[in-house]
Amino acid sequence: MSIGSHTIIEHTADYRQFLRALRRRERPEHLPFYEHLASAGFFAARTGLSRSELSNDNPEYPRRYVEFWIGMGYDVVPLEIPLNCPLPNERRGVSEGSEAHVVIRDWSDFDSYDWPSPENAVDFSAFESAARYLPEDARIVGGVAMGPYEWVSRMMGVVGLSYALQDQPDLVEAVFERIGRLLAAGHRAIADMDFVCATRQGDDLGFKTSTFLPPETLRAYVLPVYADLARVAHERGKPFVLHSCGNLEEIYDDLIDVCRIDGKHSFEDVIMPVVEFKKRYGDRVTPLGGLDVDFICRESEENIRRYTRELIDACFADGFWTLGTGNSLTDYMPVENYLAVLDEGRKYTHAG
Repeated sequence: MSIGSHTIIEHTADYRQFLRALRRRERPEHLPFYEHLASAGFFAARTGLSRSELSNDNPEYPRRYVEFWIGMGYDVVPLEIPLNCPLPNERRGVSEGSEAHVVIRDWSDFDSYDWPSPENAVDFSAFESAARYLPEDARIVGGVAMGPYEWVSRMMGVVGLSYALQDQPDLVEAVFERIGRLLAAGHRAIADMDFVCATRQGDDLGFKTSTFLPPETLRAYVLPVYADLARVAHERGKPFVLHSCGNLEEIYDDLIDVCRIDGKHSFEDVIMPVVEFKKRYGDRVTPLGGLDVDFICRESEENIRRYTRELIDACFADGFWTLGTGNSLTDYMPVENYLAVLDEGRKYTHAG
């Protein structure tokens, strides 16, 4: 059977193996795979769908979305949807992610903003549509798109948030509190879904040398939200995964010991390679993925396979790791190169 121009892998999904890697009590029977997301370009290249067809408005899309992941040998399907918090379109001359979506500059803006109720925080139709096509022992790893920092830095702007931390800290606290409450409501509903085996939150906190906000500011406003989201998942017997780019070394102990994340995703070799993270923190939290995206994009199949085997040997010796990239499946990543990565993962499993 093929999907687009690429063969679907014959694979019997078993989400329990992914959970074993996260819960860290029993070694998985095979090496699980995990990615945070796939870009529209990669998805289109793999499936043969056009970009215009990559929408839940297309009745075929939910089925093809599930086939995309299961057909590559995954046990779980990653899925997230945004809060129902309207943001304006990007304004010309303003960079994406800085001041492009500002809606809150003062208390008047906060009070007049069209905040959704917690009961209407998220539209869950994408989850329900995808769930109809899950194989028997496949599950969704689900969450809400963008975390507390990303939502607040968009709603207030990076510049606006920076000034407000000094001039209007009560406003900053109120925006984080409201976003945190909405995220928790969304996660609570997602964690209650039987077809969701773990919850996840993406929230890029930093760049190569540090976090965007000082660690003490993150501890005041952001990390309590993560702790709440992890608690919501744990109360329902499900693990919690955090995806966050950037140099988080100053707050890893907080994330692991205070927030109690079960899995950490997003690694960049110039910051801390996943092998190093595994050595430092691997007895307390499960790293997910970590293969360098640039290497996968540029290198030969032989080198990619060798590199993949080296990381499997280094990170999966105890069974508490999942195979995948350090970030995501990008538009510019050759599909064949990534399939070579997954093939090495399957070979390892079969050899074991």
